[in-house]
Amino acid sequence: MMPTFFDPTADAAEASEALRGLAHASRGLDQPAEMYGVIGDLSSGMRSLRQVLDQIADVHERKVAHAFNDDGNHEAGVRDALAAAEELRQAANLVDRAYDRLADGFIAAGKIAWHPDPAVEEAAPSRWVNVVFFQGDEADRPLRILGELGHVDAVDYLAQWDYGDETTQAALENGYVYDEPVEGTNDQVAISGDYALVVNPHIGYVSLLRRYTEPDTEAQEAAQTGPPPMRDGPELLVSYSSPGAPKRTDLPAPKSDGSWFEPAKIAAVKQARGLGL
Repeated sequence: MMPTFFDPTADAAEASEALRGLAHASRGLDQPAEMYGVIGDLSSGMRSLRQVLDQIADVHERKVAHAFNDDGNHEAGVRDALAAAEELRQAANLVDRAYDRLADGFIAAGKIAWHPDPAVEEAAPSRWVNVVFFQGDEADRPLRILGELGHVDAVDYLAQWDYGDETTQAALENGYVYDEPVEGTNDQVAISGDYALVVNPHIGYVSLLRRYTEPDTEAQEAAQTGPPPMRDGPELLVSYSSPGAPKRTDLPAPKSDGSWFEPAKIAAVKQARGLGL
């Protein structure tokens, strides 16, 4: 029987090609149950990789007498050989630590029972608070933005009047809170994130509502246990329309009664929609 000869260079190239193939194939993984076997194979390969790195480091140390640099300097070659061995052992130690984490992941994955249908989670109850309402001439600009640029830009424009908690509190105090975005016979409603844009081109009004999730009792109690943590340095806001955003000085002033709404106009709209007063 002929002895079997191994070519380390060819084997390493084959392993590299296999890993590239796995990286490509894993992008299409869609069946969670298939992942468990993949993790197991990777764990086994990680252990082998650690062994390979140690063995290559050993070779650099054992063959140090043959090491020279390109100029024929033996001392420089020895330094480079020993440095390579040290770095390879450090890499092996890191792979060993990665193997331990991968093994923990493999154990955790083995405890999962994948079901074909996803769990149905109950969403937190939410309502809609009125942010701003425009009618007549005041509605011309947002309606023009809506027609020329679309509902997302119209929402961005009207969101200037959203003062976060202040707007929410004003809506709660004035009763401008709805289970669903108010929608009359000729109303058109467009949802953009947590905002609802309500437009009635026949009557000529536009309003913006924001989704509001009522805080549960446990969250309120937790908030009362102490002051909120302070952050070092200035806080970056996602946008000026984010809840809790500071007031902008370049925005229209509120109505003289301190409300951001006009009850007479709201009443007229409710009448037009047949919602009653």
